[in-house]
Amino acid sequence: MSHKTYDSILLIAFGGPTPGCCQKYDICPSEAYCFVEGIVGTAASQLPRVKDVSSHYIELGGFSPFNELTFQQARALKAGLNDRNVSLPVYAGFRHWHPYLKDVVADIAQKGHQKILGIIMAPHQSKVSWEWYIQAVKKAIDTLPDTARPEIDYLAPWWTHDGYIGAIVELIQSACNGQLDNATPVFTAHAIPKPAAKTSPYTQQFAETAAKVAEKLGKTEFALAYQSQAENTPVAWTQPDINDWIRAQKDAGIQTIVASPIGFLCDHVEVLYDLDIEARATAAECGIEFIRASTVGSHPKFINMLVDLACEKFQ
Repeated sequence: MSHKTYDSILLIAFGGPTPGCCQKYDICPSEAYCFVEGIVGTAASQLPRVKDVSSHYIELGGFSPFNELTFQQARALKAGLNDRNVSLPVYAGFRHWHPYLKDVVADIAQKGHQKILGIIMAPHQSKVSWEWYIQAVKKAIDTLPDTARPEIDYLAPWWTHDGYIGAIVELIQSACNGQLDNATPVFTAHAIPKPAAKTSPYTQQFAETAAKVAEKLGKTEFALAYQSQAENTPVAWTQPDINDWIRAQKDAGIQTIVASPIGFLCDHVEVLYDLDIEARATAAECGIEFIRASTVGSHPKFINMLVDLACEKFQ
């Protein structure tokens, strides 16, 4: 059946480069280059960062699994809703790559949908991880003719929801494969500028997620660290960096760590490179065993949580 309140669902996410030249340059520097440039800008001062970050994508094949993993989440959510006799189309749009949010919103409107349930695919709230998504969707809606502008509501944030926490717990247990008792968990999230952290609940929500997971794991010793920080910026970013934290554990006598990237919802390049390559290499240099737990992705508990929360909005 169709639901009377909402006629469509939109997953709203960051996005990553996929094959297909944007034709911005006569000679394509790579999709990854244009993707990073689209985020940090074209100023000459940003050129080193554009080259550095895009090289991470090149090292991992040139593209990102982010979009396809989000589409998988959308398909899983749609299937879960169908199991509850709720039949709604589920779309996915991205802020920094195609299908861009503006194009997906226009498509939703063209198909006659009038009431969207938006799901922001970020577990912790800051200007860059929450507000900018809402602004991007609003801008997309505002460009449409008045008579074609759909309304949109959003799911409330769910950083301590049992479904999200339960999925993380199971993924850590699976990654440790019986070694959890001897492993020190370190939970990671994307670093953000400290001024942004002071004006948002981001770091507090991150800490609360970690504490809930640690409690479920029966762990009293755990750590929080940040990753993917922009380098050489005039503004300080949240600390400690995961690599600095790992180096400190060498002197503390820690032998095994399990890194759980709870600030990310799928295993995209910032996880695959910054943790699986850089942080793993740092741990090896320190003689520390490095275990990396998966992100929640399409884990049944996470998807069921989204289904539950969506169905609550339908009541």
